[in-house]
Amino acid sequence: MSQTIRFTKMQGAGNDYIYVNTMQHALDNPRQVAIQWSDRHRGIGGDGLVLIGKSPVPEADYTMRIFNADGSEAMMCGNASRCIGKYLYDKRITQEQHIRLLTLSGVKTLELHVRDQQVDAVTVDMLQPSFENRDLFGGSTDARVLTELTVDGQHYHGTFVSMGNPHFVVFVSDILAVDVAHAGARLECHELFPNRCNIEFAQIMSNGDIRTRVWERGSGITMACGTGACATAVAAAYRNLAGRKSRIVMDGGTLEIEWRQTDNHVYMTGPAAFSFEGEINLP
Repeated sequence: MSQTIRFTKMQGAGNDYIYVNTMQHALDNPRQVAIQWSDRHRGIGGDGLVLIGKSPVPEADYTMRIFNADGSEAMMCGNASRCIGKYLYDKRITQEQHIRLLTLSGVKTLELHVRDQQVDAVTVDMLQPSFENRDLFGGSTDARVLTELTVDGQHYHGTFVSMGNPHFVVFVSDILAVDVAHAGARLECHELFPNRCNIEFAQIMSNGDIRTRVWERGSGITMACGTGACATAVAAAYRNLAGRKSRIVMDGGTLEIEWRQTDNHVYMTGPAAFSFEGEINLP
């Protein structure tokens, strides 16, 4: 007997996911569902599947589980977390404008910016960045040392930054000249990344903005990546290429990132929007 599931398609800066409220609908096999539904030709289409639930612990209000288009489970997604804030508030599941969201990389705090009774933007406390994590990065643990990775004879000098999930940020002189699909796919699976890695290619623009293109592990090229934007801003500030406040311009939109000195936390502000809703049957 088939099961009918209500879903909501949302996007943050073009990073689009399929959202299911598991407080209403339980999904027994989210990995397989993510693969089927994310298919842009035979499914709903998206960068993956996001499950929203009630938190089992008092330190958080709600939970987020996120599965990439290939079925692998991600630790965190900044764009998806903003969309969850809008989902919960605009659908009147909560009236709180301060939400604690439990993810696999810890509890993230969402500050909702509300206008005319709807969420206009969301600021997420992405917690502290890390430059060393032996489970995620097998290279130098000194972030001041640029790591050189070589794939197909091409050398890439980058900075490893963990935002709860792994990122390798490569600054380039011409962002449009980078073959993101080719280089990203190979760098993602480099031997220095035991659990694969998200790859960012970034260019400091003349106006101070940072133009960034993303290869997400498990999803490929995406329009935007919230944790990737944070990692890029942190890497730029750490290497004295930018200040602690940055505008990260991605293919799908712009995110405002602040790496505060007071608490060493990274704060990400950006939009969230509904695309459409519908029902789909599970066999």
